[in-house]
Amino acid sequence: MEIDLDKINSGIVNEISFCEAVKFDDDLVKNTDIKSLENTKVNGKIYKDSSDGFVLDANLAGDMHIEDSISLDDVIYPFSIDIHENIEENLENNQNTIDILPILWQNIVLEVPLRYTKVNDYSNYSGDGWKLISEDEPRDKADNPFLELKEKFKEE
Repeated sequence: MEIDLDKINSGIVNEISFCEAVKFDDDLVKNTDIKSLENTKVNGKIYKDSSDGFVLDANLAGDMHIEDSISLDDVIYPFSIDIHENIEENLENNQNTIDILPILWQNIVLEVPLRYTKVNDYSNYSGDGWKLISEDEPRDKADNPFLELKEKFKEE
């Protein structure tokens, strides 16, 4: 997504606004926890700040398909990222256009959650001698195999 900066550089306009759907290359998604991106849209502007540096001020929103942390099913994780970034270092000397797609991608990668689940009923996740419980569920002391070790440690 290339933005032409000629009008700002020549002083014709103070800012360049844009609102577009964004499509990322499948090679970018391949090496991440993201399965796919959908409905990704960027709405923002580029302008010069008081020190004549270019600033990107935008909102990036969409849906990322990721793996549920508990069920391992694909789930949709809606995201909305506010970006306020000085993009002067992304420009080369006398460059009149800038591709903001790499900047947008960096912000998406930072937004991927480490753990995300839509599972509400943990009773389906159990096995021989184990069961998955929520953090809010009270723990039964009789079911805790480490309680006996903890008490022996206190005795020593």
